[in-house]
Amino acid sequence: MLSTRNLSLGRRVSFVAGALALAFVAVRADDLPDAQDHPLLKRFGGSEIVGYDAKAFDRYEVQTSTYKGFDFSRKARSYASPPLILEGAVTRIWYEAAGTTSALELMRNYQNELRAGGFEILYDSGADPAATKWPAYFNNVGEKDLRTSRSHFVFRAARDSSTLVCSAKLGRPEGDVYVQLTAVQWDKAHPTYKARQGAYIAVDIVEVKAMVQNMIVVSAGEMAAAIGAAGRVALYGILFDFNKADIKPESKPALEEIAKLMKSDPGLKLYVVGHTDDVGGLEANLALSKRRADAVAGALTRDYGIDAARLSPHGLAFLSPVAVNTTEEGRAKNRRVELVPQTR
Repeated sequence: MLSTRNLSLGRRVSFVAGALALAFVAVRADDLPDAQDHPLLKRFGGSEIVGYDAKAFDRYEVQTSTYKGFDFSRKARSYASPPLILEGAVTRIWYEAAGTTSALELMRNYQNELRAGGFEILYDSGADPAATKWPAYFNNVGEKDLRTSRSHFVFRAARDSSTLVCSAKLGRPEGDVYVQLTAVQWDKAHPTYKARQGAYIAVDIVEVKAMVQNMIVVSAGEMAAAIGAAGRVALYGILFDFNKADIKPESKPALEEIAKLMKSDPGLKLYVVGHTDDVGGLEANLALSKRRADAVAGALTRDYGIDAARLSPHGLAFLSPVAVNTTEEGRAKNRRVELVPQTR
């Protein structure tokens, strides 16, 4: 029979072992090649990285309330209250914890680690009485872009009462950090999804920051040459915040070159055409692209003295793409302003 002293010692050892379950391991031999833990968050002991993607700047949707459904016609999720739409550095890591680990064990360990690191829990599906057995639609920021040694559908296929979702925030002077967690459980190995018995957790980390503008400004002469050769010129140096039509200050060099172009050719009249990606519905993007075109024409008239009669703003939403809308790189190419000469 164990003594009272031995029982107490056993409890302490058990507690320490539990506290160390999230153990920091920068890289393991069985991790996906060129994948690594994020420096702000440890991994669950014994788990390995089976999916990884890191982008210096991307858009991310953070869930903060009950997931209600997915509108396939609009390609948009529905929540009890609007999600947070963030931009910044986005790191996405899928961990596999094989064996007897449950989704709940994974989630609780990560939640404890976040709280210990000063994070505020924004949403926890496990504590949400309105959450259904499908607490999220797992398809954030181009799921197919993520490199993985498992099926890209491993989280969707395991979606049942074991699925758990959590989001958290850490405020920092240099930029807030958000973490979204999605944990699922596999009760037995599945060869189609390449899933082992155990649990998986998707750890998405968003470090909010402004994009570093890295576009080469198209000169007035280059614009004239492009219009002469192709009948239009696409500009990526005119920037707007997500879902807004206010021109950002860093767009000034591009606007200056458009003004130079028009002043160098007093007879030139232009259609100013706004283009968007396909995030959101068609009607909303038609209106947004038109407002953005209006904003460009207005700035040229107001700030550079261009006659408003020489500018005709229009919006085409995502009806004239130059790339696919299934990747962030493609969507970025589709978000543009084009100048088209008026020939009549």
